[in-house]
Amino acid sequence: MQAVTKSWRKAALTSAVFVISVGLQVFGLNYFLIPNSIFSVGINGISQLLSLLVFDAWHLRIPTGLFFLIFNIPIGIMGWKLIGGKFTILSFINAMVVALALIFVPVHPFTTQPLLASLFGGLLVGSSVGIALRYGFSTGGFDIISMVVQKRTGKSIGAFNNAVNFVIVLIAGSFIGWQNALYTLIGIYATGRVIDAIYTGYQKLTALIVTSRGPEVIDALHRDLIRGITILPSEGAYTKRESTTLMMVLSRFELFEMQETVRQVDPKAFINFLSTVSVAGEFWDADRQLQMKKSMGPKAVTIDAQLEAEQQLADQLDQLKDED
Repeated sequence: MQAVTKSWRKAALTSAVFVISVGLQVFGLNYFLIPNSIFSVGINGISQLLSLLVFDAWHLRIPTGLFFLIFNIPIGIMGWKLIGGKFTILSFINAMVVALALIFVPVHPFTTQPLLASLFGGLLVGSSVGIALRYGFSTGGFDIISMVVQKRTGKSIGAFNNAVNFVIVLIAGSFIGWQNALYTLIGIYATGRVIDAIYTGYQKLTALIVTSRGPEVIDALHRDLIRGITILPSEGAYTKRESTTLMMVLSRFELFEMQETVRQVDPKAFINFLSTVSVAGEFWDADRQLQMKKSMGPKAVTIDAQLEAEQQLADQLDQLKDED
């Protein structure tokens, strides 16, 4: 029953975040950036440029959302075929909803001050991307391409993204004016800062969990999180009662799930979080965790099962390296 309740809560939260993410992105584009000819990042910026170029060349008003839709359909299909998964599906649906909303929601300037438009437009788009990434999906476009490249090659396309944004700024400067290009840079900077502030998946922290129900908490954590746990025997200085202190390093976006899991088993558990500067050794990302869960199967996880699954996964990775 607790698992069902937790699943429904997670689905409701994801749905709410999905709606908020779409609203923020559409509001930032149609009310701040697009009407002031200030460009966003990635596919959004390319779509804005194409819309203006088509109007300048053939005097045809094609909405930015239509270009955004055209770009994201093949990207979404490619992502679904090559990697699949919840991330790709939700990202593709998000991109489609945003594209349709950009087409049908009227473009109206909330402000005609370009500095305000670039700042608030960048903040809104960055907030949309940040909360989407934090809750397990993205706003489509280059995010899906990045995931495909990372899974297939193990490399990042961060340099490619930066190059695309640089080209957008250059075209904006030569086509519309360098003043708009500078405002575009301000918007891009604001977008990046907000994404970094909201999406903290790359940030690590150390959790110290003091509990009187150590084995039960460990089993629950192993079912929900694929993370190493160090067991430290402890004793209360005041009560003189024996307890167990569990130490684990996790990503910040796993914080909510970890707390929920511990509280369900031991509501009186004391949890202390420490900021982690860096981690030396193997720290598994979300993709490796998912592979581990699939290797373990749907049954309850034991230490032996986790070690066996880890060895199986290591063998599979070695085989892939040999094939390459």
